Amino acid sequence: MDQIDRKILDLLVDDSRRSLAEIGEGVGLSPSSVNDRIRRLTQQGVVKRFTVEVDHAKIGLPITAFVFVQLHTEASEEAFRAFAASHAAVEECHHLTGGWSYLLKLRLRDLQDIETFLAETKSRRFLARSETMISLSAVAEKTCTGTETA
Repeated sequence: MDQIDRKILDLLVDDSRRSLAEIGEGVGLSPSSVNDRIRRLTQQGVVKRFTVEVDHAKIGLPITAFVFVQLHTEASEEAFRAFAASHAAVEECHHLTGGWSYLLKLRLRDLQDIETFLAETKSRRFLARSETMISLSAVAEKTCTGTETA
């Protein structure tokens, strides 16, 4: 992957609906060359999917909560992962190092939905303990393409 591929990724992350011609203008390539590069990046698994950024408040999911989870000693990790991957409220699930097993990012209608979610995970005997934090606002939510410098 070269710098042109990274610039193409930056442009797609910023707006995946850009035309091939617009991307080509931004990187100095023809639309067909851009198309070939995007196809290759997709085949290589660099581009996993094209998606839409949603304003969650406008679709009735104004609450963002983060839940640290320590799995119960008898819990099946595979079952927990399947539960998290299939649950409608779970936007992200990260396996962690340290004192917690997982970090979940939830999108919810209201605070009651947090209680409902936690009750469901408890009833399935996944939780040894958890800690929930509610996001007041998002300062930055973006996808990193590796072109930014630290």
